[in-house]
Amino acid sequence: MSDHNSGPRALADPVVDITDLYAFPSPDRAGSLVLVLDVFPNAEPTALFSDAVDYRFRVRPVTISRGAGAAFAVSEREYTISCRFAELAARQGSGPLVQEGKCTASTGQAVSFRVNDERDGNADGLRIFAGRRMDPFFFDGVRAFKTMMTGQLAFVPVGESRQFRQNVLSIVVEVDIAATFGADAGWLFAVVGETATAGSITVRLERFGRPLIKSVVLAAKQFDTVNRDLDIRDLYNQEDAFKLGQTYLGAYRARMNANLPFWDGLDKKTDWPPDAHGNHPLTELLLADFMVVDASKPFSGNSYLEIERALLKGADHESCGGRTPNDDIADTFLTMLVNAGNGPRISDGVDGQAVPASRAFPYLAPPELNPPAKIELSLGNKAA
Repeated sequence: MSDHNSGPRALADPVVDITDLYAFPSPDRAGSLVLVLDVFPNAEPTALFSDAVDYRFRVRPVTISRGAGAAFAVSEREYTISCRFAELAARQGSGPLVQEGKCTASTGQAVSFRVNDERDGNADGLRIFAGRRMDPFFFDGVRAFKTMMTGQLAFVPVGESRQFRQNVLSIVVEVDIAATFGADAGWLFAVVGETATAGSITVRLERFGRPLIKSVVLAAKQFDTVNRDLDIRDLYNQEDAFKLGQTYLGAYRARMNANLPFWDGLDKKTDWPPDAHGNHPLTELLLADFMVVDASKPFSGNSYLEIERALLKGADHESCGGRTPNDDIADTFLTMLVNAGNGPRISDGVDGQAVPASRAFPYLAPPELNPPAKIELSLGNKAA
């Protein structure tokens, strides 16, 4: 449940459901940035990308503002990589269905490819793979749900992940930064993944910045005295991550200011004291819901939130940040929420997927041929 089933719309139409986003420097191509967008949880062998959906990455240069109210200053300049797929899948003889796709950068580069063909598309500074892969996400969502329902940390030493050996549809893009974005693009980027309607009228369907924001920070309603009856996740999904609208901003802020103290209080002490207005210290940082990655730093397998944590401390970051598929981000995030790193590491008891991702393109493990039956989990009256 990184972002799996993150609202009523996603539950109704899994083909637009973003499950995950990853962003990291290429392990073996200096100056290249890897972007991964996963959609369609529990994807069966017949699962296909929709011809009516624009699957896209949005990337903006970002700088770090120091001092009081430290934050990420996001540039108005934006690079996009838009991936669209053929209307119909064709069959070659008695072979499997074949779907064609094309990814186009806002700077003009374009690469065509065939879905599930590991002989990736590669041209003009872009390297592309799209197809069914093993879902790299791992997290004991059932016990996170139990934690939210009981008010007690419910994780156990050996947990269970609902995504264990499940599959998704993945889009993997490796970008030569100078060749694609330009030599003046810089190295520090904010990254967002989106699904939107394809066509002359564009409607944002889902967007994803950081994992576990909707499932851990926004989903629970019982602590929010302002919007207790409102599932705000579909509203949140339709927002521009780089410029939240004013209409529902108060609702998002109230939900975070209600839920974040719940997580902070699970160890019976306060590590994130609110300000005089009741605002949690992490609310504004998490409302700026995008992945931050420094492509000038070397590849690191466990640097999630390192840039954000350095920002909060007023220090310089030391790693690439971003997120890699094998990084145990759930433990990192839970520890940040519960004790701000001032106590023991909070573990959900799940340390990896059945088959780790590799350091070679297209990185994600091949699909599981016999995935286990999926487990349904209800959060309120919605699956989580």
